Amino acid sequence: MARTARITREAILEEALKMLIRDGYSSVNIKTLAKELNCSTQPIVWHFENMEDLRMALSEYAMMYADKKAALSSEDKLESFEFLGKAYVKMALKEPNLFKYLYLGENPMGKQYNLKDVGKSKHKEMIRMISEQTGLNNDQVIRFVRNTIIYSHGIATLLATGVLKGTEKEMMELINGAADAFILQEGFVPEKTAKKGKKK
Repeated sequence: MARTARITREAILEEALKMLIRDGYSSVNIKTLAKELNCSTQPIVWHFENMEDLRMALSEYAMMYADKKAALSSEDKLESFEFLGKAYVKMALKEPNLFKYLYLGENPMGKQYNLKDVGKSKHKEMIRMISEQTGLNNDQVIRFVRNTIIYSHGIATLLATGVLKGTEKEMMELINGAADAFILQEGFVPEKTAKKGKKK
């Protein structure tokens, strides 16, 4: 029993996440994971009752990993929102299997994204602060956030599935340009656009 406990739950999930990112979600099962860890299946079964238990734990672990990469602590909420979009696209470019797992239906804990939820839950505080920062009302900010999310998700999906090819710089320019256009449409002139206007 002592030997079994040497391989920790964290180590198993870390290896499972590496496999998911490298080879895709379908590559992860108890036997292939044991092979990667260079152990028998016993330590995995000791920590996880069955494959379903492992899948659910991996889902939470992968979401936490993605959230950490997308987190930016900044008082500038427009900057934080822009950083979130960039992290999203970087994942599609550099870790397409993870993007497909989290956002294209492979995740057992995944759920459909309802556009009506944009102004609620985890986005609520960000929307309030963007509203204070820009002077736009709540509905205007929700439209800006919703449109930018839809556009970013579209670009990221095309990248992750191999339909669209391009450099990280090109993709960021597309996202930034669209975000600027969406917020300008609501009546707020982005700083970058304002600076361009002064140069003319």
